[in-house]
Amino acid sequence: MFQLNPAPFCMLDEVDAPLDDTNTERYANMVKRMSSQTQFIFISHSKITMEYAQQLVGVTMQEQGVSRVVEVNMEEALRLADPAAA
Repeated sequence: MFQLNPAPFCMLDEVDAPLDDTNTERYANMVKRMSSQTQFIFISHSKITMEYAQQLVGVTMQEQGVSRVVEVNMEEALRLADPAAA
């Protein structure tokens, strides 16, 4: 149904939590394929799912009671991690 009439964006909240690694990869590949027509915002603690993301946004608390938003552009992070590719 979603492919028949795709929405401009879709928010998913930990839908990958009950999945094993194989099905998490299937889920992440499906989201990647569908992202050509829809922007996906998903909440996940799965490392596998996060590897498929283009942008990561998280909240960390390094000090008690002090939260900080952390953003990572995956393409930029990979470019910085591999200086030979630049």
